[in-house]
Amino acid sequence: MTTLLELKKVSKQYGGNTKALSDVDFSVKEGEFVSIIGPSGAGKSTLLRCVNRMIEASSGEIRFDGQDVRGSSKRELKMIRRKMGMIFQHYNLVNRLSVIENVLHGRLGYKSTLAGMLGLYLEEEKQQAASLLQILGLEEQMYKRADQLSGGQKQRVGIARALIQSPKLLLCDEPIASLDPNASKIIMDHLKNISTNMGITVLINLHQVEVALKYSDRIIGVNKGRVVYDGSPDDITTDQIHEIYGSEMGDLIMDVGGKHAG
Repeated sequence: MTTLLELKKVSKQYGGNTKALSDVDFSVKEGEFVSIIGPSGAGKSTLLRCVNRMIEASSGEIRFDGQDVRGSSKRELKMIRRKMGMIFQHYNLVNRLSVIENVLHGRLGYKSTLAGMLGLYLEEEKQQAASLLQILGLEEQMYKRADQLSGGQKQRVGIARALIQSPKLLLCDEPIASLDPNASKIIMDHLKNISTNMGITVLINLHQVEVALKYSDRIIGVNKGRVVYDGSPDDITTDQIHEIYGSEMGDLIMDVGGKHAG
């Protein structure tokens, strides 16, 4: 498998002494499903946003699909971002627009500013949006306003909006943090199917260890901005889960880690 994304010694500093990320190194292969886990404030969201330069890393190298992300011009970055879909914890939908209009916003990276402002979409783009909504079980919601949907439905719209970009990579920032267990399972099943059936690489931030263990090909554990685990979910031990989450979280996740103790 080809390496799609590579981070070398990536750091992010805020102000004088706050380091959100310290010398982060890892790579992701095409088609992999990789979960980043860790406590709140560990740097997971910062890490994901450095990949598509929503946040500028302070130092280090980020290469995506053979291109230097940090060294790219504004125009080059626009091209790179077409190939990276982003799924947000709070959906980032336009409430007053219909579901299908929100999905079509995923094509804005391919449009001139004027075409984007006027909402000029090709017939084939509209058909693709409809077909993605069908795959995600939202064909009946297609013309509803986004604010009429449940949280789980909104997140599926967010996934469709990312997919219509024809991305090579999906960056998912805590996509199930606001959802109940049933809606969470639906979202995770869809993301896993997208990875398996469409061959799209998934890099996802998760707070829930048990979900990461169930769905991932690989787990990256982050604590205080550093990678403290990078490996298979099958190989992670209770001690390593403690190292990722710190002792205060230990008791909460002992039962999850128990079956991986070794």
